[in-house]
Amino acid sequence: VGMGSWCFHMTLKYEMQLLDELPMIYSCCIFVYCMFECFKIKNSVNYHLLFTLVLFSLIVTTVYLKVKEPIFHQVMYGMLVFTLVLRSIYIVTWVYPWLRGLGYTSLGIFLLGFLFWNIDNIFCDSLRNFRKKVPPIIGITTQFHAWWHILTGLGSYLHILFSLYTRTLYLRYRPKVKFIFGIWPVILFEPLRKH
Repeated sequence: VGMGSWCFHMTLKYEMQLLDELPMIYSCCIFVYCMFECFKIKNSVNYHLLFTLVLFSLIVTTVYLKVKEPIFHQVMYGMLVFTLVLRSIYIVTWVYPWLRGLGYTSLGIFLLGFLFWNIDNIFCDSLRNFRKKVPPIIGITTQFHAWWHILTGLGSYLHILFSLYTRTLYLRYRPKVKFIFGIWPVILFEPLRKH
């Protein structure tokens, strides 16, 4: 997704936009699969869910190549994200309530990025005019499309940690959230000790 987004923002060409947006669908399908399979035994494969998500990806890709309408992509991506949100809420409400902080932080940061993206889309001309009138350091902070990328990337990263924590906890490993340099969260885990 990052490479595709980089290529699209460098060129602003339609083909590069596809390289940005279609991987968002594919990676989100992987997230959905992981979140629905996190309470399964090791080495099991849910072929029905796998087939459904691959079929969904193929249909979205085919329709998007024909329709070429960003709203279609946004709605399909939104459906996947909504599915992830519902599954995550289920997990932090009924299965592992102590993961609420991590789950809701990832969701909140992602939604803040989504809010900034919408503000940028709606008020783009006003924000450009505002940036012309203020010092560059202030103008930089109003680049809400850039904030969208930063915040949704961070929110996605935290959701990956949430997924890893959930899965390793289910497998009876002892996951711990550690902070590199006191700020960057990572998951560390140890297998259960054998007696």
